[in-house]
Amino acid sequence: MKLGVFTVLFSQKNFDEMLDYVRDAGLKAVEIGTGGYPGNAHCDMDALLEDEALRQEYLDKVHQRGLEISAFSCHGNPISPDKNFADKSHEALIKSIQLASLMNVPVVNCFSGTPGDHEEAKYPNWPVTPWPNEYGDVLKWQWEQKLIPYWKKWGQYAKDHNVKIGLELHGGFLVHTPHTMLKLREETCDAIGANLDPSHMWWQGIDPVAAIKILGKAGAIHHFHAKDTYIDQDNVNMYGLVDMQPYGEVQTRAWTFRSVGCGHSIQEWSDMISTLRTYGYDYVVSIEHEDPLMSIEEGFARAVKNLQSILITEKPSDMWWA
Repeated sequence: MKLGVFTVLFSQKNFDEMLDYVRDAGLKAVEIGTGGYPGNAHCDMDALLEDEALRQEYLDKVHQRGLEISAFSCHGNPISPDKNFADKSHEALIKSIQLASLMNVPVVNCFSGTPGDHEEAKYPNWPVTPWPNEYGDVLKWQWEQKLIPYWKKWGQYAKDHNVKIGLELHGGFLVHTPHTMLKLREETCDAIGANLDPSHMWWQGIDPVAAIKILGKAGAIHHFHAKDTYIDQDNVNMYGLVDMQPYGEVQTRAWTFRSVGCGHSIQEWSDMISTLRTYGYDYVVSIEHEDPLMSIEEGFARAVKNLQSILITEKPSDMWWA
């Protein structure tokens, strides 16, 4: 495995400064934002798509520092009822797939998306309970009329371009659990898989090790994010896990994103790394920093230090003892 970082946290640095910073931290990979919510501070897709020499120069800058691009990431909502945002999200996805194909980047990360509750809806609707029955009816319509048709077409498009789609299992979007991930994959194609982020498993009450086993058995983990979550049980008792308070309300929120090792023990993180290896994932572990209690620099450094102590970087030896 290799340690990498989702470079949107260094958007204030230019491309060369960011690469130098990542290299000096001892990492081996970068995950580059190409649009949507993460923005595209380090990737002018239109220019790169039009100019082969520029693409080569871009890659040379990465490779000369001993790095690789683990994924392009364009998290948006391509099936949003907001047509303008849906179109922008879709355009970013298609261009990211095309650019990944041209630059031999194996994965494009994104969200599955969430539509409204009918054709004339103005806002996304994320049903989280089967009753009253209207919610179940909405969910069925969303999957059958919006989600599956979209990803059946564009998942195959990615596969035809030799690119895998890493859907982040994130609350607020229709694919947010191992079950919904595998359900969509079964209805579309095997280019559709997970960008698995344990931080979103914990707050949903899902054991990340179990999620890795479920998805790993299906060969459905395409990328992996390293971000932690602190669960405050006293606040859970008040607000529940589906907590709508702003992320900045750390004192009262039921859960808060943290840097690796600040929400769960290093032993739990070590168990995840070992399970990834056991179930066939031997690619990049990409740090994502969204810790409200730490600066970018400190939170990033903490994650690097903790992950470097547990990452499995070499191939296993022959069982000389057996």
